[in-house]
Amino acid sequence: MSVVDSFPLGAATTLAELARDPHPRLALLRAQEPVSWLPELDGWLVTRRDLALSVMRDAATFTVDDPRFSTAQVVGPSMLSLDGDQHTRHREPFTAPFRPRAVREGFASFIERETDRLITALRPAGAVELRRAFAGPLAVAVVTQALGLVGTTPRTVLSWYDAIVQSVSDITAGHAAEPAGAAAYAQLRTAVEATVTDREAASLLVSAAGQLTAPEVASNAAVLMFGGIETTEAMITNALLHLLQRPDQLALVQADPDLLDGAIEESLRLEPGAAVVDRYATRDTVLGPATIRRGDLVTVSLTGANRDPAVFPDPDRFDVRRENARLQLAFAHGPHYCLAAHLARLETRIALDALLERLPALRLDPDRPTAPYGLVFRKPLTLHVLWDIPA
Repeated sequence: MSVVDSFPLGAATTLAELARDPHPRLALLRAQEPVSWLPELDGWLVTRRDLALSVMRDAATFTVDDPRFSTAQVVGPSMLSLDGDQHTRHREPFTAPFRPRAVREGFASFIERETDRLITALRPAGAVELRRAFAGPLAVAVVTQALGLVGTTPRTVLSWYDAIVQSVSDITAGHAAEPAGAAAYAQLRTAVEATVTDREAASLLVSAAGQLTAPEVASNAAVLMFGGIETTEAMITNALLHLLQRPDQLALVQADPDLLDGAIEESLRLEPGAAVVDRYATRDTVLGPATIRRGDLVTVSLTGANRDPAVFPDPDRFDVRRENARLQLAFAHGPHYCLAAHLARLETRIALDALLERLPALRLDPDRPTAPYGLVFRKPLTLHVLWDIPA
């Protein structure tokens, strides 16, 4: 029996379905084929939480260090695409600035000021597409501040980000990358080199340059830029969508602001901004019902693992009081746990708190419905909202 015949649900699964509305299909796979071969993916998809943890914890068997890793093809080796001692060497210089206390002391005031500036500009309109007008600009501004690149602005950083992401997406889809991505990365690398040689620059990149070469600092700066913009923009828009879609849960948060943290965790659980993480098998191994061969692609569905009913009862329900919501895996797990998770949480909390406080009767635009979309990165393509214009 062929591998396709052994996993009929996987054989019937399309990437288009997983991009549009993955949850019913992931529930089927999780229940019947928790490690399944998907011909359209040309790899394995892991949907059960315990098996997902096994993959992410075992970097010796399931590695990111593979020539097929698309991000590394664009920006070179980094903490995202290395394992073992090399991963530790690349990641360690960036660890201290992203610890909880350092994040609060280093970023809270800036995030509050930037959030206030953006909302003040939006407030008189009474309506806006919030992803592009607020969540995206805030994420870009915070990343620009964090990197501290000499001679750059948020607009410049966003242009680099867009081009690099497009190149990564092209490669992931099996296409040749457009030259704009390489050109953008070359500009980013030049800016990094200028920053690390400027003794007056205040940047986490400068301290990292004491342990890494300039090209290595640039590769990791690109990874931080990518993660800081893409996933944080998704966190803000997904969380706001979940709250505005469920007035009863929104009312709980408005009555008890301490529940906002629970709302953010629950949104991360239901719709992680990064839906999947890829690994490559370094040896033949058995995972759940599957015999995996050396070199096989093993994709962990964080979305599937986060709705595992063995861990999260009534897993499709958005519940801001869910006691174990922080067991969600939106930030991955193991050695590649998201370095800037504390910053992303802080940014999202400040943003949501300010939006709900300063935009009276904030609500979804009923004439412009929306839903999260995406195979790898999931968020609403647009988030049109309305509010009462203050007198």
